[in-house]
Amino acid sequence: MDFSLSAEQQQIRGMVTEFVDEEVVPRATEIDHDDEFPADLVREMGELGLMGMPFPEEYGGAGLDYHSYALGLAEIARGSGGLGTVVAAHISLAGNMLYEFGTEDQKEEYLTPLAEGRDVGAFALSEAGAGSDVPAMTTTARKEGDEYVVDGGKLWISNGSVADTVTLFAKTDPDAGNKGISSFVVRPEEDEGFHVEGTEDKLGDKGCPTAELRFSDMRIPEDRRLGEEGRGFVHALKTLNGGRITIAARGVGIAQAALDAALDYAQDREQFGQSISEFQTIQHKLADMDTKVSAARLLMHQAADLKMRGEDFRKEAAQAKLYASEVSREVANEGVQIHGGYGYTKDFPAERFYRDAKLNEIYEGTSEVLRNTIAGNLLD
Repeated sequence: MDFSLSAEQQQIRGMVTEFVDEEVVPRATEIDHDDEFPADLVREMGELGLMGMPFPEEYGGAGLDYHSYALGLAEIARGSGGLGTVVAAHISLAGNMLYEFGTEDQKEEYLTPLAEGRDVGAFALSEAGAGSDVPAMTTTARKEGDEYVVDGGKLWISNGSVADTVTLFAKTDPDAGNKGISSFVVRPEEDEGFHVEGTEDKLGDKGCPTAELRFSDMRIPEDRRLGEEGRGFVHALKTLNGGRITIAARGVGIAQAALDAALDYAQDREQFGQSISEFQTIQHKLADMDTKVSAARLLMHQAADLKMRGEDFRKEAAQAKLYASEVSREVANEGVQIHGGYGYTKDFPAERFYRDAKLNEIYEGTSEVLRNTIAGNLLD
């Protein structure tokens, strides 16, 4: 197993690193403070091909392999955790739903604008009473002639208030359990009955609007359905499995940012006549942080490698997401500790890394659900 980067992968990572250092890092504090969707940065990323990294060029994407996509996402998250979520929800969830389950006409009409960065995508699955328990959803899509009439609501939808295309899950047969769920394409600007109820005031992940959506007698044409009726639950699980690789990448990126900041601070800060990096206690913290980041990165690449080979990657994606999520929180916590009192203030980014990292353990599969997934694979 060789995860050394090819010349092309190194070039791609270098390009994204340069963009993040020049355009994202200087804006990260502002994004965190204002909590506004950074439309100008998203537009710039679209021009660089970063909003469609893994999709084929024929659909407006950059045609990158999954290693390169994960590397790019990790770099973006290193600059801003919120921007990392914007890109992950847009590509891994909304875009991949269209790429994997859309018809050629649907890909041309809806995926291409997403991949080119002209449109923003969202993935509407969770509800107030249906988080990890997806079949408990109550949103319905009732067939009437050549239309579906959608009623219900969704919660915790990343990019939900700014999206041009939303992939939506609703029950077309409420009595059929998870086999009664179907998936659809919704266009908020075109579909009457689509309402944004508001956005959440979150602990971190600022800049990525997390919206509550409501659908009231919303009529969408039949040709907006993705795949066959009743396949929505399978679509959701397959999409989330792939998405876990990029949430692992978000964890790696935030952890790397926390480590880099702690390294710089430890060498600048002096106590008792020497930099605190000369104390063995600080050195051990830094060593543990670096080791954890490296291990998380390897798990991320292992899952990406299996996905690229077309092999079963569900357990490895769950392991990568679980470990990178917990490592990002642990490394960010040690970063705050190394900064001492300054780490608890907004004068340094250490506290932002901690707030942004915590989300990794909650969304797109909580750590508890991921442990169930891993154990289920071991005992199968």
